[in-house]
Amino acid sequence: MTMTTSTDTLGTILLVDDVPENLQLLSELLTQLGYTVRSVASSKMMLKTLKVEQPDLILLDIKMSDIDGYQTCAVIKADAQLRDIPIIFISAMDDVFDKVKAFAYGGVDYITKPLRIEEVVARVENQLIIQRQKKALQAEVKKRQEAEEVLYQSWALLSSVLNTSLDDIAALQAVRDAQGEISDFRCVVVNSVIARAFKYSREELVGKLVYKKFINRIHANLFDQFIAIVETGKSLDAKFYYPVGESCWHQFVAVKLGDGFALTVRDITAQKKIELELQYANSELHLLTHLDALTQIANRRCFDAFFVREWQRLCRTEQPLALLMLDVDYLKPYNDFYGHQGSDECLAKIAQAVQKSVFRPADLVARYGWKEFVITLPETDLTSAITIAETIHDAIAALAISHQSSEVSQYVTVSIGISCLIPTPDVLPEQLINQADQSLYQAKQQVRNRYCVQLTPCAV
Repeated sequence: MTMTTSTDTLGTILLVDDVPENLQLLSELLTQLGYTVRSVASSKMMLKTLKVEQPDLILLDIKMSDIDGYQTCAVIKADAQLRDIPIIFISAMDDVFDKVKAFAYGGVDYITKPLRIEEVVARVENQLIIQRQKKALQAEVKKRQEAEEVLYQSWALLSSVLNTSLDDIAALQAVRDAQGEISDFRCVVVNSVIARAFKYSREELVGKLVYKKFINRIHANLFDQFIAIVETGKSLDAKFYYPVGESCWHQFVAVKLGDGFALTVRDITAQKKIELELQYANSELHLLTHLDALTQIANRRCFDAFFVREWQRLCRTEQPLALLMLDVDYLKPYNDFYGHQGSDECLAKIAQAVQKSVFRPADLVARYGWKEFVITLPETDLTSAITIAETIHDAIAALAISHQSSEVSQYVTVSIGISCLIPTPDVLPEQLINQADQSLYQAKQQVRNRYCVQLTPCAV
């Protein structure tokens, strides 16, 4: 049974945390913002609640007193009725391994404590928007299926009366020259729709020749295709665009009939509109699920899918894969001094500068965390990866973003960790991520505003 969302609420959220203070803080905040919120203090209570009412989103703490969040998420994802509910993990653990583990268990996002209210709201709303888009898409698909079913039934009816009905049907007979070649077609039966397409009345067309130029005006080479139907006996099923009143898209099926063919026409304008609307919805959903709203570059979900796909591909081709992990130096003091809007603008500028520093279409720049970015470089060796890191440093320096709270420069700087190896089936993809993370840690330990390389036996 699905929880009913009232028209004056932004969505339903289930909070799961065994710390009462956390529950109260988040519950009051989200309720004030217009969300319907339910709170439980244990994983077992949450699982019981889900059997009765399903929320639009779950905020789940990892460290629980009874069952940890990972195991609870695994139980939910194993249930066919619950697996589509998005789960955002909340934890004080900020290690990359913990985050990767959270996504591996099925989480859609990860928020670290102490909680930043703006971040919580942004991530919650992002997932709820995705849920709304999914529901809208499902409704469009259902609408399309219903429309297709109606069209199928209509088509079956028209086929059954093909030889007796004049509705949306034309029958044409071949006219041959002295050599026996088809030179034209004569209308034996024609319906009003087709007559309008030729800009004649039905009476004016019956018994008359259908000149080649009129047929090809509807669709290029259509006359030759009609000849092929008569000569080969092979039917033709096609769609064409030709404005006739309020209709513009049509589907026609032509089948051989004696020394000519029978033509059945259907207006599919409404179906085409549904297809275009569905394509637009799919495009919007794709952008929503793969683009970071703040920086306008790929998001973490997009990176995860891209990284696994490239790892598997390079395992087969035995080509190197380089990874750059970038962290904005002293962004928290920057945020405290310049405000959230200032830090958002800073992150957006850095993201675009990094994006412009990576030239190949095969590479991917993605936002990895609040102030972390990751650059995936397929078929790139360590030397080339270092060159790109230097290019990024120069690009960020050229921005000259003032940073009065930095301990290393008067401008915003970044630290970069670099790792590179040739993927093999014996190596886990997480190893490359961990190496880049360790390199980034070394760079931050060495006064920051630099890059470091994690040298391993498998580096190339």
